Amino acid sequence: MTDVTRLVIFGRQGAGKGTQCDRIVGHYGVIHLSTGDMFRAAVAAGTDMGKQVEPIMQSGGLVPDEMTIGIVRDRLAQSDVESKGFVLDGFPRTPGQAEALVEMLGDDKLTAVINLDVPLDEVTARMKGRGREDDTNESIAKRLALYEEETVPTIDWFAERGMVVNVDGLGTEDEVAERIFSAIERSG
Repeated sequence: MTDVTRLVIFGRQGAGKGTQCDRIVGHYGVIHLSTGDMFRAAVAAGTDMGKQVEPIMQSGGLVPDEMTIGIVRDRLAQSDVESKGFVLDGFPRTPGQAEALVEMLGDDKLTAVINLDVPLDEVTARMKGRGREDDTNESIAKRLALYEEETVPTIDWFAERGMVVNVDGLGTEDEVAERIFSAIERSG
């Protein structure tokens, strides 16, 4: 087993996951793996996978587990990820994907599963403050409800196995990053 950092990060929309993934990449030198980015790249490249997921993504649907697991499995097997480690963002979304991830990694266990905890009222205010056209009260409420319905059971799946580290996501970007680094060091 190599000594590389392998992370999963969870957090509601507006919790600052993207910012903190950038900090984690800068601090640990790991590869940021976003399933959304992987699917968009596959669509742009016109791959078979891209052709299959494009209509699903355009309709706002969720890509089925088996396709998502397949693209992640392929990416985790690449040499840069094997040598540098990773932070997974947007995967796993379901307990089935979580099981598949743990199975894929085998003896190369996850270093930590970070749950960036920011209260609902705060993430709602942050999203409203971004000024994006698609951040209507209704769309924000829908995305947050979907997170509770679909992603929280996955966090619970990891928590039942003693793998989740809850990190307070309130404070400056630096304060939150330091909390995440400390949590990773304690877990690793």
